[in-house]
Amino acid sequence: MITEHQDLKAEFPELAGRMDQLLAEQGHFTRRYEEFNDLTAQIEHIERNDAATGSQSLEEMKKKRLLLKDEIYRMLTSD
Repeated sequence: MITEHQDLKAEFPELAGRMDQLLAEQGHFTRRYEEFNDLTAQIEHIERNDAATGSQSLEEMKKKRLLLKDEIYRMLTSD
């Protein structure tokens, strides 16, 4: 089953400016943002091309991506 592409700026449009600011200023945020995007690309590749891999490892990757998304959101909304 192919899921919709997850783009953080589309997910949190009201925080896009803050996201750009943190990307320019904070290495930790940038690493988490890039890790999220890399993981999303891997998940989408598996979903498109290799349904056989789609069991345990794919679910673990999705859980990790969700944790990253939560961490990124906390960073975006903290002062």
